Amino acid sequence: MGHREDLLAAARRCLEKRGYARTTARDLVADSGTNLASIGYHFGSKEALLNEALGASFQEWAERVRSLALAIEPDGDPMTTLAASWEAMLASFAEYRGLAVAFTEALAQAERQPELRAQLAAIYEQSRATVATMISETIGVPEGPQARALASLQIVICDGLLVQWLLDPDAAPTGAELTEALLLALGRDRTSRSELGRRLV
Repeated sequence: MGHREDLLAAARRCLEKRGYARTTARDLVADSGTNLASIGYHFGSKEALLNEALGASFQEWAERVRSLALAIEPDGDPMTTLAASWEAMLASFAEYRGLAVAFTEALAQAERQPELRAQLAAIYEQSRATVATMISETIGVPEGPQARALASLQIVICDGLLVQWLLDPDAAPTGAELTEALLLALGRDRTSRSELGRRLV
């Protein structure tokens, strides 16, 4: 690998071990075996390097959640599929805890870093499109505004679930509990595939 790839790999490891806020340029140099000048040459700044590594890691994480969700009851009832997706989220948190913490730290930094804020917003936009496609594939909601709205809801649930899980994994709701809560909110015991799309959007 060249210095650019070495630095990105080092940034990924540093994000997992030290987090976004605590990773220094010297940490990145030591972990990558490169030098400070390489960071400036390839990325312009330490922040730009961390931001790029974070974006790539987030996409990997999102794809992992997608693969876990699709592996469980891919053609089942919509509520079963949603419950499976929430269980997949929880499973991914354990796999990606270090990156999840780093991502949470980055969100706090985004208010004062316009470039980071724009990059994170772009990540969310791409995630909405990815999740909307998955929703169309698994529960039959047509691509378009409905699938996008459901994707946004899934991301809202994921973010809230992540915060609760990071603070107290044992107290975070399970996929089954979230499903039950959604059914209660809808005032239903069971929801058909077509009705789910109509009622949630």
